[in-house]
Amino acid sequence: MGHQNLTVPAEFILTGVTDQPELQLPLFGVFLIIYLLTVLGNLGMVILTKVDSRLHTPMYFFIRHLAFIDLGNTTVIYPKMMVSFIVDQNTIFYYACATQMAFFLMFLICELYVLSSMAYDRYVAICNPLLYNVIMSQRICFVLVGFPYAFSTFQSVLITSKIFVSTFCGSNVISYFYCDDVPVVPKLCTNSREIELLIILFSALNLISSLMVVLVSYILILLAICQMQSAEGKKKAFSTCASHLTVVVVFYGSMLFMYLQPKSAHSFDTDKTASVFYTLVVPMLNPLIYSFRNKEVKNAVRRLFHNPCKRV
Repeated sequence: MGHQNLTVPAEFILTGVTDQPELQLPLFGVFLIIYLLTVLGNLGMVILTKVDSRLHTPMYFFIRHLAFIDLGNTTVIYPKMMVSFIVDQNTIFYYACATQMAFFLMFLICELYVLSSMAYDRYVAICNPLLYNVIMSQRICFVLVGFPYAFSTFQSVLITSKIFVSTFCGSNVISYFYCDDVPVVPKLCTNSREIELLIILFSALNLISSLMVVLVSYILILLAICQMQSAEGKKKAFSTCASHLTVVVVFYGSMLFMYLQPKSAHSFDTDKTASVFYTLVVPMLNPLIYSFRNKEVKNAVRRLFHNPCKRV
């Protein structure tokens, strides 16, 4: 089933993270630990922000959705990827590949916009503290989370369906560890130019628009902090933003690293490293960043374990 022309390949072969046999087992162990920590951390965050009424604020509403997105993204990719460390040839069925791609794109794009919604939330909290509860009403919070889900679903369905209604030819080997649009598009005989253009346009739109919201929010926050008189007020404002800012820098940093490389230096190996980072390492770090930097989360964990029967 190698290089003959294929209109619809029954399955694809994923090459995995590495082709060095001696690394397969150690990497399997490392990724398994990271995946379990990711599931534990994000699931814990979803449950904690749901059951503890003191965490029923807009900020934790967004953190809960971020945790859900991170949980979704890693689960779409990693259980299947782990198989490649154990079997000789990690195959994925045609429709499973399409499904994986659709969910991966949806969660990834959604994360960009949820992070920008969170930046807006931090801006309101620091620049309009007295009106915070009025501005960040439940309805606004639902819109700020609903839009990312709707827009990312639209893009993901559009791109995935365009790819998978096209004709495939050539090899069915994908030199990657999951079905991403970038390594799959070159396998197309038809529409590949049009789809590449669509991916570039959407990627630019998503990155630039969400990053602009984050940058503008933080510039305004910084100006507001500079005008504060008390050192205590400044410290409190900084600690309010620190967790989100850390998450944003790590996530956007790995995304921009991947997209802004010059074509000559661009290789699937560096892409793989960047992908591992923002699909696995970042989702593991997010709950850790939010819980370690945050007294409210630590107190909620204590309350949960000290009196699980009297949760309020």
